[in-house]
Amino acid sequence: MAALHPSPPFDELTYYPTSRWIRGASGARTVIDTPRAMLVWEPGKKVPIYAFPADDVALDPDEAASMTVRGFEDPDLDGYVHVPWDAIEHWYEEEEEVFVHPRDPFVRVDALRSSRRVRVERDGRLLAESDSPILVFETGLPTRYYLPQNDVDASVLADSDLRTGCPYKGFASYHDVVLDGHRHASLFWYYQAPLHEVSAIKGYLAPYGERVDLTVDGQLKQRPAGPLRRRREPSPRAA
Repeated sequence: MAALHPSPPFDELTYYPTSRWIRGASGARTVIDTPRAMLVWEPGKKVPIYAFPADDVALDPDEAASMTVRGFEDPDLDGYVHVPWDAIEHWYEEEEEVFVHPRDPFVRVDALRSSRRVRVERDGRLLAESDSPILVFETGLPTRYYLPQNDVDASVLADSDLRTGCPYKGFASYHDVVLDGHRHASLFWYYQAPLHEVSAIKGYLAPYGERVDLTVDGQLKQRPAGPLRRRREPSPRAA
């Protein structure tokens, strides 16, 4: 019998070595500096965390305790420690800063230009229609349809204060939609400065498929199950 390819969350602690040069810095001080990191998926968690050889973490015992640095009980990770993501101001893989959480090496994100006909409606009102979308295929997530700004009804859009981050695409801004005096929060998002892997989506608007009616080539798509997982952009820290 065929088996569905496994993907997180896993039932047991899972790890994978990475040869990427990982550094963590706070202010002008480099706290973590290693080419020997591990990516670790803890049971029930969808995204990985970093694990580092203890010798590659430059923290004294008091600092480590205040940051809740911890080891692992699994013998395969003996001598490795985890430093919480938010305890460090800036994370780098090679010379590129990484945001939100470590990148999963088994996640792929493709932004592909398409000629599919996409309609977006809410409560029977047409919000957008396009035959030149960019489709974003991200492992483990629903397909997202990014539409040219000119194909979205700008008269119903209102700026939102929401801003969220993605380690694969960058930081997103949002538009609310106002219909008949009712404001629907964050129904579209866009990346003004996306990461280079998905640079094609710059300025394009993506509807929140969980809360709109999306028709593609005449077929009404089923709304994705469950809420969209969002991570707010971290507040700037003082150096």
